[in-house]
Amino acid sequence: MAGSVNKVILIGNLGKDPEVRVLENGTKLVRFPIATSETYTDKTTGERKSITDWHNIVIWRGLAEVAEKYLTKGQKVYIEGKLRTRSWQDEAGITKYSTEVVADNMTMLSSRSESMPASNQPNFNTGDTPEKPKQMSGGLSEDDDDDLPF
Repeated sequence: MAGSVNKVILIGNLGKDPEVRVLENGTKLVRFPIATSETYTDKTTGERKSITDWHNIVIWRGLAEVAEKYLTKGQKVYIEGKLRTRSWQDEAGITKYSTEVVADNMTMLSSRSESMPASNQPNFNTGDTPEKPKQMSGGLSEDDDDDLPF
């Protein structure tokens, strides 16, 4: 097999509201952390334990506009993308590193009532009848939950 693969799939909850930046050329960039949790039983004590990992998510351009408009802290989201590690030097000349997931697909998994107050809920249709949020660009939709193997 030639080449390599850099693919990340995460389902987790936003740790804070998205942070938005607009670059000089007008390109929009959104950053936010998401938490993923894993629960297991300690074999020695029989106690249930949970491990939470935090992942820094970066979204660009049109998908960033969707994230800015609709994502809020605590909301469950599906993210698909690739890992990127950036490096820079601080004022003291020390090299710092940051590993991020650059998302190219995102799907909101929380229901509207779970994710935001009624006054901020998005209206994805033009009529008065509420409709489920549409899939943003690939990935899982709310209807796909029944087909998951876990």
